[in-house]
Amino acid sequence: MYDAIWTGVIRNPLGKGVRPLLILVSSCLMGFPCRYNGVIKDYPGLNDAISRVAVPVCPEVLGGLGIPRPPSEIMGGTGAQVQHGAARVVNVLGQDVTRAYLSGAQTALSIGMQAGCRIAVLKARSPACGAGSVYDGTFTGTLTAGDGVFAALLRTHGFKVYTEDEFQDALLSFNRQVTGAV
Repeated sequence: MYDAIWTGVIRNPLGKGVRPLLILVSSCLMGFPCRYNGVIKDYPGLNDAISRVAVPVCPEVLGGLGIPRPPSEIMGGTGAQVQHGAARVVNVLGQDVTRAYLSGAQTALSIGMQAGCRIAVLKARSPACGAGSVYDGTFTGTLTAGDGVFAALLRTHGFKVYTEDEFQDALLSFNRQVTGAV
């Protein structure tokens, strides 16, 4: 059972091969210097636990935003509302970066789907990757309920979405997919 978690494979009961099972992961959680400020932040245990099954993506960079970049927040709603044109993503300089977030989310989703991912571990509170809560667009550090643009898109495509704070839950879900347990 633990072998399945760490190697990320489903063993065909007929012995006809092995199919990898992978987890979509925010690149910044894997130690890539793609955070808005370009700083590498350590997430103890996470990288070691899932590095062999991770498909790292950064929707913000995939959308064309640079490193470093001004911090951004969702203004007027949540990631789902950004998807429907009812809210937007704005950086601290007042620039509307919604298109970059939408484009990057779509590209990252495509990468995850091509890799066969169904689970994602994303950066909490991010305007792209936040799952369950994001900053409210006032740049005061105030959180509001809802998902980031990428997290919302993943949920609409049936992904199970977790934050780095919930990665143990993600591993359990991954293990259930690998072993076929309910």
